[in-house]
This record gives sequence, C-alpha cells and structure tokens, in this order.
Amino acid sequence: MRAVIVTEPGGPESLRIAEVERPVLRPGQVLIRSVAAGVNRADLLQRRGFYPPPPGESDTIGLEVSGIIEEAGSEVTARKVGEPCVALLAGGGYAEYVAVDAGQVITPPGGFDLVSAAGIIEVAATVVSNLDHVHLSAGETFLVHGGAGGIGTFAIQYAKALGARVIATAGSPEKLQICRDLGADVAIDYHDDWVAAVKEAAGPGADVILDVMGAKYLEANVTALSPDGRLVVIGLQGGRKGTLDLNALLVKRGTVTATSLRGRPPVQKAAICCQVAERVWPLYESGAIRHPHETRIPFEDVARAHELLESGSNIGKIVLEF
Repeated sequence: MRAVIVTEPGGPESLRIAEVERPVLRPGQVLIRSVAAGVNRADLLQRRGFYPPPPGESDTIGLEVSGIIEEAGSEVTARKVGEPCVALLAGGGYAEYVAVDAGQVITPPGGFDLVSAAGIIEVAATVVSNLDHVHLSAGETFLVHGGAGGIGTFAIQYAKALGARVIATAGSPEKLQICRDLGADVAIDYHDDWVAAVKEAAGPGADVILDVMGAKYLEANVTALSPDGRLVVIGLQGGRKGTLDLNALLVKRGTVTATSLRGRPPVQKAAICCQVAERVWPLYESGAIRHPHETRIPFEDVARAHELLESGSNIGKIVLEF
C-alpha cells in the first residue's frame, strides 16, 4: 500500500509517498480502506520529530481517517465489513489502509460524505473530552484561542450548544467575522490587548479557557481567568516552558490543567468516541453545529497540505483525499 513517510525530521519537503506493508490486524481491530485523512497541528510536530507516536503504534503520521471497513479481526462484533466509518487514531492515517481498535471506529453523522467526515472526529473528541474535563456549564463564559481553526470553529459551536457565552480570538478581520458567524458573542484580535478585551467583555474574566498556545499565553491566560476559572492547555504552538506567578492563580482559586488525547488508553478513547457519536453527531444532523469550511488536497500533495497549515492562512480543516 502507499503511505506517507518522513525521510528525515524537517520541513514539508521531508514528506514522501512510498510503498509499505499493509497493517496486520491485532485482536479487536478493524482494517480501514482510507477515503480521506484529517490534517492536524500534531502532524506538523511529528514531521519535525517532536511528537512521536505512543509505543506500539504506527509511526505513520495521521490522527483521524474516514473510509470503508475492509476486514474485521477476531473479537470484533460491533463493526461489519463494508461499513463506512470514521476513526480516531494514535497514528497511521496518512496511508491507504489503517488498523485501529474497533472501539475507536464510529459511523459518520448523517449528511456528511466520507471526505468531509475525515476532518471532524479528532476535533470533536478533543473538545468534548476537554470541556467535560473542566466542566463547562450553561451560563459560563468560554474563551477559545484560534477561533477560525479546526479546533476553534468546532469549539465555538459546541460551547454555544452547551449554553455558554463564547469569546474567540483570531488574527484577521476575515477570521474574526467567521468566529462571529459561527456564534461567538465576542471576537478579539489577538494582536491587540486581548486580556483587557476579555475583561471588558466578561467582567471578572473567562470561566473556562481552551488554549492551543501553551507557554506563550500561560500568564496572560491566568490573568484572563475569572475566580474559580479553569484553563485547559491542549497545544504547545507557543512553546513548552513558561513561568507563572502561583499567587495569581491562588487568589483566583484557579485551575490549570493540560491534556493529550493521542496517548490515552484505547478504553478511554473508545468511551470518548461513544460520547461524540451520542452527543455531537445529532448536533451536526440537526444543523446546530455546521461544518464551516474545509480544504481538500490530494493525498499526493501532502507537502502542500502541511505548508498551508503552517502558513496560518487556512480556515477550518484540511483533509487529504485518497
């Protein structure tokens, strides 16, 4: 089968398509013939050598895929050969075939073709699991950074569906308008003093902040929290190591937590996938959440997909189409 390989850690030019062995199923797994694969920021980190897969997982890049079940291994009862599906992966998505635990495979929502479906499970699983983790509730104020990206465009809508007031940051007038169109009550240019703007819009601050920046925004995020506020870090685009005045956190009774979806045990990921199917898919099917924008790029042009995501100009999700 064809798969993307990394010739050596580096830029998009290090990505190549090569013939590799088809995955061998383990008990409880299914083999998926890929139709499309989502492209995520974590993929860029892995290409550069900074985000290796968990032990025992495929070293092929790719955290989500859509396709058709080609084969079911022993102990698989809930999935059938020939079914269309989407899957949450720990790796392996940039390939014509991928093996994955059956619990991480679900039927796509109604109204989605399989190419579009490839770009929705990873962001949905990330946002749902993290907002459950920090207990975002109706009536609270929610702040998401990068509101026009894959995570942000979904998080704005999901938080609104939960009954939260939503503030989003973005970096251009076009992206700020997209945030508003998706339901953000307030959209803030992050080139400006966004902390002051959050305070102006939300009084004491944000009850929950979903952050993809990491170290660069750590102190500012804590400043932007309300009393008893919760900051959850899910990305490190702004670096890994930051400093924090613990007294600033203490006086607010604030919480700072960080999570990663990729390294979770399969049983946890299976439970998250069930939550996505039960809670998110009906929101897509009813129109309460819409898939606002995607960019489809042929599998053979994977380097261009990475260049586009790294440029920061993309809106919504990028998917590789087989």
